[in-house]
Amino acid sequence: MKINKRFILSFVAPSMILISVIGLIFRENSRKIFYLPIGLMGIAIILERGINRQLDRRNILKKIKAYKKVK
Repeated sequence: MKINKRFILSFVAPSMILISVIGLIFRENSRKIFYLPIGLMGIAIILERGINRQLDRRNILKKIKAYKKVK
């Protein structure tokens, strides 16, 4: 059985956020700062996916409307 890479990569951002939260909770005060960038990157990846999805949907809708006007 072949596993799709996109399926595996969809778990990367949430796992980055989870690792960051666990690190922030259980580490000493001097080491907590090292987990902040990985959490921020996970959040940025999720937000970027959402924004790209919305832009793609908007572009598809514009193309459909333009096609209807031509007919």
